Amino acid sequence: MVKHIIIWTLKEELSAEEKAAAKTGIKEGLEGLAGKIPGLTEIKVQIDGLESSNADVLLDSSFETEDALKGYAVHPEHVAVANEKVRPFTSVRSCFDYMT
Repeated sequence: MVKHIIIWTLKEELSAEEKAAAKTGIKEGLEGLAGKIPGLTEIKVQIDGLESSNADVLLDSSFETEDALKGYAVHPEHVAVANEKVRPFTSVRSCFDYMT
């Protein structure tokens, strides 16, 4: 199994209300990919970090294989969510992928 972890920081210029809406949109968009991407076995988005957090959104996803992760990266439904719900609102992205 392959784990795919992403952490995003939202753009500073967003208001508190815009940040809340962006977090909800990211969560709904990404979690809505469950069952639609071949090889994607689990996808969860955390948006309610503790005050000690220095990022805003965490994606925790699992794939059957590394090839499935590569397919996810270019899958049209994932690309649409990334382009519409994630990229317009985020300024920093960190990724960590690993085999379990």
